This record gives sequence, C-alpha cells and structure tokens, in this order.
Amino acid sequence: MFTSRLKSKQADNLAQAILALQSEEDCYKLFEDLFTIREIQDLSQRLEVARLLQANSTYTEIVEKTGVSTATIGRVNRALNYGAGGYQLVLERIAEKQEDDKA
Repeated sequence: MFTSRLKSKQADNLAQAILALQSEEDCYKLFEDLFTIREIQDLSQRLEVARLLQANSTYTEIVEKTGVSTATIGRVNRALNYGAGGYQLVLERIAEKQEDDKA
C-alpha cells in the first residue's frame, strides 16, 4: 500500500473532495473555486509535459509546444522516473478512456 509523505487530515479531505466529483463540469466548478487561473494553467502544462515525455518528445520539442521552462520539464521528468507514479496512473487511465470512447 502506498503511503504519501503529503498525508494529513486536510490532504485526506482534498482527496475525498476530488473523488466526490462525478463529471468534467464538477471538476471545473471545483477548480474555479479552489485554484487560481495560473495554478490551473501550470498544472495542466505539467500534465501535458508528462504526456509528451512519455511519447518520447525531446525537451526542445516540449518547450516549443508548451512554452514551459526546461526546469519544469526536468521536474516532471524526475517525477515520472522517480516519483509516486501518479503521472503514469492518470496518463494510462486517460489513454484507456480515449480508447473506450473510440470503440
């Protein structure tokens, strides 16, 4: 079982709030209340960077496509290679959903 170093009662409450969401619309409603526009942009960019790294894009290609710094790409790359596996988990689930939607 995975135990996060971020675990706390408040983080548990956040996780439960996210798990309670039932649609993309629900997500956007929470995002607008919980995050700044810039935070959402940053999080979205990081997820896109992770997707591009998994697709074997180069740092140069990622900078051109996303506009993020190479430092951000490096942080995401470290998380992909040495992190908790969260990026891989959501990217796999997104890919599975996209395949299911095509079928």
